[in-house]
Amino acid sequence: MKVLHINSSTRGENSQSLLIAEQVITQLKRKHTDLIIDEFNLFEDDLPAFDKNAVGAKMALFTGQDSNSKEKEAWTKIKEVYDRFASADIYVFNVPLWNNNIPYILKQFIDVVTQPGWAFGFDPSTGYIGLLNDKKAYVVIASGVYYQGISNNFGSDFATPYLNDWLKFIGVSDIENIHISPTVVNTDYEKTKQDVMSNIEKLIA
Repeated sequence: MKVLHINSSTRGENSQSLLIAEQVITQLKRKHTDLIIDEFNLFEDDLPAFDKNAVGAKMALFTGQDSNSKEKEAWTKIKEVYDRFASADIYVFNVPLWNNNIPYILKQFIDVVTQPGWAFGFDPSTGYIGLLNDKKAYVVIASGVYYQGISNNFGSDFATPYLNDWLKFIGVSDIENIHISPTVVNTDYEKTKQDVMSNIEKLIA
């Protein structure tokens, strides 16, 4: 069984979303002794841009035309990232809330892997069909100020519904959302953190 850990934080050892994601992985290791972990640090690893060459290659496939050498090279890199993504059985995302939503690098990753015929299909009668079935996702969202139930003046969380909708779109319907917040405006963050970690132990027993 393979876990793909997708890290969209820049903060390294100071990242609270990463800390909780690592706790999720620790629990998964205890449950599945044969677990293989693939770490994908979006800010540090090679993530191709979905630029004009990638778009050109994609449109060439749609129209049955030949793509040029730069387009073919771009599409090969994108397929490599998709294959890495599709080969996993479990996804663990750690996501800091940036301006009420996901970091731009995670949106880039989503745009790279979410391709027709790979991640989803389409039926003119019934609409879109997710193709990445029988997988599970753990989505860790960290926020410095916002938390569920606080006044709208303190922000919003567009990341959780967006990521849930995207995962379901590509066929991943077994999703666990884990929120660690607030990490900054909190008089007892240590208790907040320990409560989340305890819940993870119960969740992945």
